[in-house]
Amino acid sequence: MASPGHDERTPDHEAPASGPVGLVAIGRNEGERLRRCLESAVGHATAIVYVDSGSDDDSLEIARELRVDVIELDLSVPFTAARARNAGWRRLLDEHPEVALIQFVDGDCEIAADWLEIAARTLGEQRDVGIVCGRRRERFPERTVYNKLCDIEWDTPLGDAWFCGGDALMRATVLREADGFDPALIAGEEPELCFRVRHSGWRILRLDAEMTHHDAAMTRGIQWWRRNLRAGHAYAENAWMHAPAPDRLGARETRSNWFWGVALPAVAVGLAWPSSGLSALLLLAYPVLYARVQRHTRGRGYDGRAAHLYAASCVFGKLPQALGQLKFHVDRRRGGRRRLIEYK
Repeated sequence: MASPGHDERTPDHEAPASGPVGLVAIGRNEGERLRRCLESAVGHATAIVYVDSGSDDDSLEIARELRVDVIELDLSVPFTAARARNAGWRRLLDEHPEVALIQFVDGDCEIAADWLEIAARTLGEQRDVGIVCGRRRERFPERTVYNKLCDIEWDTPLGDAWFCGGDALMRATVLREADGFDPALIAGEEPELCFRVRHSGWRILRLDAEMTHHDAAMTRGIQWWRRNLRAGHAYAENAWMHAPAPDRLGARETRSNWFWGVALPAVAVGLAWPSSGLSALLLLAYPVLYARVQRHTRGRGYDGRAAHLYAASCVFGKLPQALGQLKFHVDRRRGGRRRLIEYK
């Protein structure tokens, strides 16, 4: 696959250099995490919209206390992060049409003090960049192994990128052109939007700058499992949606998960009897994969413990990710209603 970058086409208009920055936060039952999130934006953004997906804690009271615009999503329509973000940016532009840039943030994140200024300046200087993101870090990476895994995962390469995460600064023009996120996606809505944005000629840029501090609050193995299940579902759905595209979104990840999570163990077990057990040698490929990921992680500057932890997560995570892919295809064939896969 070619290195990330924008399509050979270029946007058919001249993007504004910069402009007022608005912010959209989404959340459900984030409580004090939401307070920290919104307080980190007050005074830095022209306008703030908080979109709530059915909280039954004090999240709504916190948002109203901070005098931000609040949207409560209709409970009768299935919640998705994409639906919430769409409701947020559309309200923001309806109420504040002067806003040119929109920062998205999850309610369990705080925005770094100088991030909005840095990101807005970058979009002002680089007119072909449609989306800019920075470094997301975990607030408490040493509290649990699962938090540490998230912190390593957030450490992504700098420069031109294939996609951003849930925290990013986007041009309002880009959102209008793309008609926002796909509200039907229960996960992976950011890569899917970025796929369409890049194919429209825009670049996506990841800066070497602190952007947000995230509070994963993951303390149990079942949360890790469900988070990987959701990732696999997202890979499968994005790959299915964009199958005709030459740079098919999620294709590499889906192939990897099918191979390591399904095909290899199935062949090893299925051939055990006719091969007199020799097929079990195929399972030695897993230590090889583990060693490869571990070496790569050490090469990124992580110590031995972190590298071993991340390698183990990548190897064992192939199974729930493959199951997540299977779940997507089964649900698709049945035509059933897809439900959110939540890990908190």
